[in-house]
Amino acid sequence: MDIRTRRLRSSETLRRMTRETRMSPDSLIYPLFVREGSGVEEELPSLPGQIRYSPDTVEKGVDAALGAGVRSFLFFGLPASKDESGAGAYDDNGVVQQALRNIKKTYKNDAFLVTDVCLCEYTSHGHCGLIADGEVDNDTTLPLLAKTAISHVQAGSDMVAPSGMMDGTVAALREGLDAGGYTGVPIMSYAAKYASAFYGPFRDAAGSAPQFGDRKTYQMDWHNGREALKRIHADRGEGADIIIVKPALPCLDIISKARAETPLPIAAYSVSGEYAMVKAAAACGYMDEYKVMCESAVGVFRAGADILITYYAKELAEAIRKGDIG
Repeated sequence: MDIRTRRLRSSETLRRMTRETRMSPDSLIYPLFVREGSGVEEELPSLPGQIRYSPDTVEKGVDAALGAGVRSFLFFGLPASKDESGAGAYDDNGVVQQALRNIKKTYKNDAFLVTDVCLCEYTSHGHCGLIADGEVDNDTTLPLLAKTAISHVQAGSDMVAPSGMMDGTVAALREGLDAGGYTGVPIMSYAAKYASAFYGPFRDAAGSAPQFGDRKTYQMDWHNGREALKRIHADRGEGADIIIVKPALPCLDIISKARAETPLPIAAYSVSGEYAMVKAAAACGYMDEYKVMCESAVGVFRAGADILITYYAKELAEAIRKGDIG
C-alpha cells in the first residue's frame, strides 16, 4: 500500500468520502408476494422473514418498506386457481391487479410499483408460456403477455418487467402498451435470465414449479456468457428501458460485460436462493448475516449494476442510512 492510499484510509470520514462504489435506497427494489384471499399475512418457510400477503393486507408490506426508505416494489401473484392458459395473469380483477389498485389508492405516487409479467404462476402446468404438443409455444404466448402488461398498467403499475424469456416479448409489450396509449410506461426486461438452481425457494413461495420438464428451452444455459449479451442487445433493440441480469452473484461477470456494452440501466436480481443461503448459514452461526448482506450487495454494484432487486432491501436501506455501505 502506498503512502497516499494509507492517508486516504486514515479516518472513517476519508474512507467513506473516497469510496468508489456507492449505493442509495433509491437503487433498491423489494419483491412482494400477493396471494388471493383476504386477511393473509404468512411467513414464507423457504424465505425466512418474507411475508406473503393478500390484496387487502399488502399495504402493510409496502408501508414497512417505505418506512425503511425503500420506495420501489416488484409484485408476484398467486391466484386461487390455475388453468392451461394462465388466465389469472391478465384478469382485470386478478390478484396483482387488486393489490395495485389498493396500493395506489393509499400511496398514490409515494410507492413505485413494478409488476412481473409472466404466466408461470398462473398456469396449471407451471410453464411460462402456452403449451402445444408438449412444448412451450413462444409465439402464441406473446399476445397474452402483452394483455397481462396492459392490465397491470391499467390497475396502477408504473413499470412492467417481463420475465418469461419468450423471444420477442419486449417488442410485443411495447407495441401493446403504445397502442393503448401507455407510451410513457417503461419496460424492465429480464434480458439475461439463466435456468438457475438458485430459484428453488421462490418457486416454493410462488407455487410456480413446472409440472413437467424444465425451463431450459427458454431460459439461458448458465455456461453461456455471449448469449446473455446477445439477448441484452436484442431486448434493447425491441425497446427495453432497463435490463435485468438474474441471478446476481453467479453472474457478476455478465453484469460487468453488460455494463461495458450497453448504456441501458442494469438491474441485478439477487434471487431467493442467494437470500436463503445467507439466512441458513447465519442461522447455523457460520457467518455474519449483516456483513455478508452488505458485502454481497456492494459486489453487485461494483460489477456495474445500477439497481438491485433484493429481499434484503429494507435491511440494506438501513445499512446505507448508517453509513456501513453507500
